[in-house]
Amino acid sequence: MSTVQGAGVVVTGAGGGIGAALARRFAAEGAHVVVNDIDPGRTKAVADEIGALAVPGDASAVVEEARAALAARGAAIDVWCANAGLASPGDAFADEEVWAAAWDVNVMAHVRAARALLPDWLERGAGRFVSTVSAAGLLTMIGAAPYSVSKHGAYAFAEWLSLTYRHRGLKVHAICPQGVRTDMLTAAGSAGELVLAPTAVEPEDVADALFTAMADDRFLVLPHPEVADYYRARAGDPERWLGNMNHIQRKWEGTGA
Repeated sequence: MSTVQGAGVVVTGAGGGIGAALARRFAAEGAHVVVNDIDPGRTKAVADEIGALAVPGDASAVVEEARAALAARGAAIDVWCANAGLASPGDAFADEEVWAAAWDVNVMAHVRAARALLPDWLERGAGRFVSTVSAAGLLTMIGAAPYSVSKHGAYAFAEWLSLTYRHRGLKVHAICPQGVRTDMLTAAGSAGELVLAPTAVEPEDVADALFTAMADDRFLVLPHPEVADYYRARAGDPERWLGNMNHIQRKWEGTGA
């Protein structure tokens, strides 16, 4: 893809799953890629595999290090993939620490990256912010209140970035898949098995969907196209939609979860 050839791309949470698939795809398209993950070993493994730069650490605090790494290759940060995420199950009674961690990783890491990136991007009149949200950010997820609420926040921030800065050259994409065959799906337990696993796709399918959306200059990235129908149903008839979701909730509770 011509818009990626030679571009500087940072992918957070890229030690596996969707992040690793995105990093591989960008590298295959000729980008200079920085692989970031909280796990140094996984970061290095993916970076070595694709000839990328490894910058391990907290996704909230790696912009400057990633910028310096790319500068050594004669590149700047052109694309930031805010992919690092935390799957946080629990209900309204989940510990404060669980809620805080979900908000910090799933929302504030995006905000902190944008703060660091926007001055340069707005001066240049170009930049691309890719937010890995989840269909939970458009809909919800049973058994995972902290995850669902924070993913709604991630979607809202991506939407705000797009409507605020698109006329100044910023392109924003919100990736909202349902089930993806990753460790996060496994961590979702019986709720994931019931709701997500039956239609789960591969991480590479998510990368394909992103590149199609970039080619179309489209904000919303739906690896599961049916999510658009669910989103319309939710907006058009909230009572019916909530009733249907409550039916799924009761079915899940019947599994003994």
